[in-house]
Amino acid sequence: MNQEQGILLESGTNEVEIVEFHAGGSYYGINVIKVKEIIMPVPVTAIPHAHPYIEGIIQLRGEVLPVVNLRKVLGQQVQMGENDKFIVTEFNQQKIVFHVDSVTKIHRFSWGQIEKPSEMYTGASSHITGVIKNGGDMILMLDFEKIIAEINPQTSIRVEDVKKLGKRERSNKRILIAEDSGLLRGLLHDTLLEAGYEKIEFFENGKEAYDYLVGIAESGKNVTDEVQLVITDIEMPLMDGHHLTKKIKQSSELNVLPVIIFSSLITDTLRHKGEMVGADAQISKPEINQLILSIDEHVL
Repeated sequence: MNQEQGILLESGTNEVEIVEFHAGGSYYGINVIKVKEIIMPVPVTAIPHAHPYIEGIIQLRGEVLPVVNLRKVLGQQVQMGENDKFIVTEFNQQKIVFHVDSVTKIHRFSWGQIEKPSEMYTGASSHITGVIKNGGDMILMLDFEKIIAEINPQTSIRVEDVKKLGKRERSNKRILIAEDSGLLRGLLHDTLLEAGYEKIEFFENGKEAYDYLVGIAESGKNVTDEVQLVITDIEMPLMDGHHLTKKIKQSSELNVLPVIIFSSLITDTLRHKGEMVGADAQISKPEINQLILSIDEHVL
């Protein structure tokens, strides 16, 4: 798939293209930006004592890649079908193949159409980050970063890494963070606390974060007295991080705030999207040390 084509050539539109696929009886979605290609299944080499989600490894154009069976992730019985596909992905600076039942089509949605799932029907440990109503059907957005963190915690944010930076006194600085993943919010809280940043305000999507900042401005307060820095993910229901950054930078009252984009989608080929909306820095997950150093540089 050519990631440079499609609706996302323009940044900050609050739109997303997703690949819809079928696995274990439901329809799911993955951001097109994460998809390198979709291929027919090839022979998989099983790995002894591998994580239960791992089906094995394959060789693709000289690269050895792990294959994650999404039926195993979803707690479904594993079975092969004639329409099975391998979705080859790249995010968090790594390539991973996901085995799914079928791939149906590519959709274009606004992030405003993607609703945050309720823990009442998903549970706190769910892999679902968003729900899209598509006619009479529903498409569930999966938290692929969480799936990979469960397979290999070493690929996630680790508090131990921050300790290497040494102690610093930053407790008077207040940071606003927009991040839809509960797992990542917890990890960011712990790592920033270890780095000396104690005043952290979390929001589950860009819209809530933006409304909060607008509320400060409309109250007559100086925004930089209340918040010194904004950190945002890119993929979030209601309002994505590119659109949030764009709205902040276009606001005469908010544009003095530094904005750091912290996302698994930061790559050399996609970095220009953050630059187009005015991000002050872009750090790829899970490079927490680089994030802390960037915060130190940009915090007012």
